[in-house]
Amino acid sequence: MQQPASPASRSGTPRLRRRDSSAPNTPRAGPCGLGGVGRRTTFREDVGHAAAETYLVTRLTFILLRSLGVGSRWICQLLALLIYAVLLMPGFIRVGYYYFFSSQVLRSIVYGDQPRNRLDMYIPTDRSKPNPVVVFVTGGAWIIGYKAWGALLGRRLAERGIIVACVDYRNFPQGTISDMVSDASEAISFICDTVASYGGDPNQIYLMGQSAGAHIAACALLEQAVKESQGEEIYWSVTQIKSYFGLSGGYNMQNLVDHFHKRGLYRSIFLSIMEGRRSLPQFSPEIIAKKLTHGAIALLPEIVLFHGTGDYSIPSSASKIFADVLKKAGAKAKVQLYRGKTHTDVFVQDPLRGGKDPLVEDVVSIIHADDADARHKYDDSAPSPERLVSEWRIMLARQISPF
Repeated sequence: MQQPASPASRSGTPRLRRRDSSAPNTPRAGPCGLGGVGRRTTFREDVGHAAAETYLVTRLTFILLRSLGVGSRWICQLLALLIYAVLLMPGFIRVGYYYFFSSQVLRSIVYGDQPRNRLDMYIPTDRSKPNPVVVFVTGGAWIIGYKAWGALLGRRLAERGIIVACVDYRNFPQGTISDMVSDASEAISFICDTVASYGGDPNQIYLMGQSAGAHIAACALLEQAVKESQGEEIYWSVTQIKSYFGLSGGYNMQNLVDHFHKRGLYRSIFLSIMEGRRSLPQFSPEIIAKKLTHGAIALLPEIVLFHGTGDYSIPSSASKIFADVLKKAGAKAKVQLYRGKTHTDVFVQDPLRGGKDPLVEDVVSIIHADDADARHKYDDSAPSPERLVSEWRIMLARQISPF
C-alpha cells in the first residue's frame, strides 16, 4: 500500500510509528472504478444498508430521549425537531438518495476495532491527480453523532475536487469523551496511512469538525501535539494536518455546563459524558491551549474557527475566545463569523438553498489557495449547486429549529 510522503515538520521530526498491520486499515467495499478500490454493491445490498442505517438513526433517537429524560421541555424539543425534519424532507430525501446510491460515496469503511469505527468517503469525479482531503468529525451533542450527518457537506466539497472522510465514533452512553477523542484520532491515523489509495494527497490533509465534532477534533489535535512535543510514539503527526476547521464548536467545557443545562442537555448527563467535573479542564481545548509548551504550539497547523453570531446552541463567543487564547500562545488562528446565522443555518439550511454556500466557499478558498488550476476549474467556472428545498420551507424550518 502506498504510504504518504513524510510531512514537512513544523518543529523537528516526529517519532511516527506504523499502525498495527492487523488493524482493519485496508479499503473496504465500495464502487468499482475508484482507483481499483473495492467492488460495486448490488441493489439488494444498498437497500439492506439503507434499512440498517435507518434503524441506527431511530435507535439513536431513543437513546437520546432515554438519556435526557422525557420531560415537557424535551417533548416540545422533539416535536420541533420532527416538524423541522418534515419541512426540510424534500432536501433530505435527495441527499439520502445521493448518499445511498451515488458511485462517488464509499460507505462504512472500517478504520478501527471499536464499535462505530466506520467512516464514509466522498470521492470527486476527477481523479486525474491526487485530491486534497478533509477529515470531518460530525456533531450530535456527543449523543447522536453519526457519519451520515456530513453527507451534504461531503457532496458539496467533492463537487469542488476535495475528498471528504466523514467519521463515525462511539457516542454516549456507548462511550464517553475519551473514547470519542480516541476514535477520532484513530480515524485521522487511518486517513494519513491510506488516503493515497483512495486518490487523496497525503500532503494535503485537513481536519474539520462541527459542533460537538469540532470539540472532539480539537481535543484530538491538541492531545496529539502534546504527545508529539514530548517525544512519545505516535501513529500520525500533527504536521500532517495543513489546517484545522472548527464549525460552531465549544472549546471550554467548564463555561458551557450551565448553558447546556438551560438548553436541555442536563448537567448530570453532560458531566457523565465528560467523565466528571474534574475532567472538564482535560477536555477543554481552550484551557489546554493555555498550558501548551512552545514546542507543542509550534506543531499546530493554522486553526480557522467558523461560527454564526445568531447561534444560541453554542454562543459564537466560544470560538472568539478560543482563537484569542491560541493567538496569545503563539498559534496561527482566526475566526470567521457569519452575521445572524444560527447553529443549523451554516451547516444545513444554507447548503439546501443551493447557489454559493458561504461556509463551503470559505473552506474551499483556503484549501485551493495554492492551486491556481483548481481555483479556475472548481471555483471560477464550476456550475452553481441546485436548490434542494424551497425558500418558504427553509425559513419556516429555521424558526422552528430546536438547535
